[in-house]
Amino acid sequence: MKLTLADTKLLKESVSIIADLVTEVRFKVTKNGLELVAMDPANVAMVVFKLLSSGFVEYDVKAERIIAINLNDLKQVLRRVKPADTITLENPEAKLKVTLKGASKREFLLPLIDVEDREQKVPKLEFKATVKTDAAAINDAIEDVDIIGESVAFIAEPKAFKITSKSDLSQADVELLADEKTTIEAKEETRSKYSIEYLKKMIQGSKLAEHVVVRFSKDYPLQLDYTVKDKLQLMFILAPRVDND
Repeated sequence: MKLTLADTKLLKESVSIIADLVTEVRFKVTKNGLELVAMDPANVAMVVFKLLSSGFVEYDVKAERIIAINLNDLKQVLRRVKPADTITLENPEAKLKVTLKGASKREFLLPLIDVEDREQKVPKLEFKATVKTDAAAINDAIEDVDIIGESVAFIAEPKAFKITSKSDLSQADVELLADEKTTIEAKEETRSKYSIEYLKKMIQGSKLAEHVVVRFSKDYPLQLDYTVKDKLQLMFILAPRVDND
């Protein structure tokens, strides 16, 4: 295989974001693109990543293959990418070869690892609420409520999306109204609570996409979708946080 990427941010930022959730991963290289489905060690969050073949300037894959690698190793290499570089990925025996080419040519060989050979399945979920809005607006809201507590409640109403957090004495509320920037699909009030710690890692998807689609139901997993048309999908699924009160 030989995969060359000119828009290096698509891989560099994706790997950096995913590495905050999971370290050892299995990339599936198919004729359609580079794919990854992984669950974090605590089984709280899942990440689904697809870098489509149409996002590459060269995409030569003769047969489907699995590349298992330590993401932190790849992240360190990708930190060396300069703005004018291209990235080329190849798979000589038991290695991942990463070539950065710009003013100079730099080659890195990373070892492949043994990862549990159990393919993660993306669950089929049905949601009562769907909100599409600017990714930056969600980032600001999470940063606002992070001041107050460790969990955040998402509340969708037909014309408003609220993000709130409470502690014993304090409370923070952020409201996004349905308008030209924010679309809301919710027939009735829908509420669910999630971990801010995980959300702060996931909303880094805003480095890749301007918009995010938020889907959830009452006390039900959350799905966050960041998409770059014809190039990339980065999706997260986060288990709800259910209190005993």
